[in-house]
Amino acid sequence: MSEAAPVASGLVLAAGAGTRFGGPKALARLPDGTPWVARAVQALTDADCRRVVVALGAAAVEARLLVPEDAEIVEVPDWAEGLSATLRSGLRAASIEGTDAVAIVPVDTPAMPAAAVRRVLAAGTGGRAAVVQAVYRGVPGHPVLIGADHVEPLLATLSGDRGARAYLVAQGALEVECADLWSGADIDTR
Repeated sequence: MSEAAPVASGLVLAAGAGTRFGGPKALARLPDGTPWVARAVQALTDADCRRVVVALGAAAVEARLLVPEDAEIVEVPDWAEGLSATLRSGLRAASIEGTDAVAIVPVDTPAMPAAAVRRVLAAGTGGRAAVVQAVYRGVPGHPVLIGADHVEPLLATLSGDRGARAYLVAQGALEVECADLWSGADIDTR
């Protein structure tokens, strides 16, 4: 008998100023007008995340209007401190009672299919103890799955504009190849 995927929340990281991009990525849209943030929420929802939280900071007032109604918004007051501030606020909001893990995606991966999220969730059979990262031909990417037992230890390691990578390496995160599903590329420039 195989173990079940964890009951997961989804978290969209969309609080940064997008300096290299030329503006907050939370406001970015696909050529057809679809907001990137809506695509990220859809991928997490389609992968059966029980709830989705969007962390907003820069341009939060404008970005709020692009977030689908079925997602929850958490504003990151200290977003200018860097990625660590967004992760802290977002993980705290997404980690609620009854949730085994949080699937994390950045807003700048609008091509990410729900299938990549589903694959990472399916690999998280450790539930609350799971630590899983999608890789693309061996290169670390997103989504990332953080089991509830790892949230507070991870938060204690975060600072500045660094994310969870060092923690994932230290914990021996299970790497799940997803290059057959999409490129894994994030968008840093227009």
